[in-house]
Amino acid sequence: MDYILDGVKEAIKLLLSFDREMYQIILLSIFVSSTSTVLASIITVPIGIFLGLKSFKGKKLFTRILYTFMSIPSVIVGLIVAIILSRRGPLGFLNLLYTPMAMIIAQTLLVTPLILGLTYNLSKFRGKEIEKLGITLGANRIDILILIIRELKVDILLNVITGFSRAISEIGTVMIVGGNIKGYTRVITTSIAMFNSMGDYSKAIALGIVLLIISFLVNNIIYTYTQEE
Repeated sequence: MDYILDGVKEAIKLLLSFDREMYQIILLSIFVSSTSTVLASIITVPIGIFLGLKSFKGKKLFTRILYTFMSIPSVIVGLIVAIILSRRGPLGFLNLLYTPMAMIIAQTLLVTPLILGLTYNLSKFRGKEIEKLGITLGANRIDILILIIRELKVDILLNVITGFSRAISEIGTVMIVGGNIKGYTRVITTSIAMFNSMGDYSKAIALGIVLLIISFLVNNIIYTYTQEE
């Protein structure tokens, strides 16, 4: 039990000491996860709403495939991105492997099916009535899309936060494409794994607590916002 208490004390000391390396790890984690979540949301929210409202051939098969990709293991995404960005891969000339950009690309691909699937379901079950209302009022397709986003913004925001939570807590993708390079691609989850393998449980617990604090703060902001709505 002592090392758990040491971990708590270490977390408090790390946060108050403004240790440069630790804050670099924390800020990089937030930057990579936030950027990938925003990119995935910009792409998937309009597409998810459109597909949820649209009737097309093979929609049931599409839904099953989408649900499968929503829970795709992060190591598979990391492996695919690593192969594409490797020297012999089709995008190897960009030299992106083991960079923060590679981590953003991989995490964007990881959370895209999740946010797309959640938005697709939301639109499929609740967007029809809003679409009918928009058509009755004479709105065009763009107006209807904006209307649905406006009416379902709280639920869409919760979907986006779900994507962010998966991005910041995953380890397989960033470990494979980032390489856990000190001062460059090392993030909270890869640091926890490294400290655990080194037997430095205090620092691993400390970063785990920091990760929980980030999740708590993000969810607290969303909870406050939804209550106001």
